[in-house]
Amino acid sequence: MTIQLDFSTFNLQDALDMAVLIEKEAEDRYLSFVDQLGQRYPGDAANFFAMMARNEQHHGAELSERRRVLFGDAPSRVTKNMIKSDIEAPDPGKAVRYMSPRHALEVAMESEIKAYEFYNSILPFIQDATVRELIKSLREEEVEHQKLLNEKRSGYSDTLESDFEPEIDEPKIFHIPES
Repeated sequence: MTIQLDFSTFNLQDALDMAVLIEKEAEDRYLSFVDQLGQRYPGDAANFFAMMARNEQHHGAELSERRRVLFGDAPSRVTKNMIKSDIEAPDPGKAVRYMSPRHALEVAMESEIKAYEFYNSILPFIQDATVRELIKSLREEEVEHQKLLNEKRSGYSDTLESDFEPEIDEPKIFHIPES
C-alpha cells in the first residue's frame, strides 16, 4: 500500500531520500530485466539494460552521498512504501524476450520521460525554496538523460522488431554416433 506524501511538508532530507529510493527502484528493475532476458550477445537488450542499471546506480550513489554529507546518518522519514512505484522504473512487463536494443532504448526513454513528468508534477506543491531547486535540478537531469538516449538512438536500427537470431537463439542439436 502506498501512503500519499504531502510534498508541501518536504524538507531537503525528505526530497533526497525520495530521489535515492526512486533511483534504486529503477536500478533494481533494470537488473531484473537483465536477469529476465539473459545476455545473448554483446550489445543486446540485456546489455543495454545493464548499462541503464549502472547509470541509475551511479546517480543514486551521488544523491546518497549528497544526503550523507548534509544529514549524516539521520533516519529517513520517507520509505519505499510511501512513494508510488515505477516513478522512473520501467513497467515490469516491458521486458520482452528477443527485444531489440532499440526497443530497450525506447523502454528506457519512456521511463526518463515519466520521471521528468513526476518531478514536474510535484513542483507546485513544494514550499521550501531549497527543495524546489533540488526538484528542478532532478527534473533537468531527466531531460539530460533523454538527450543522451536520443544521441544513442542513431546507433541502433530504426525498428522495434524482434531481435531473434537463429544462429544464436536456436537450440543446437548434436547427434551422438551410435557405438
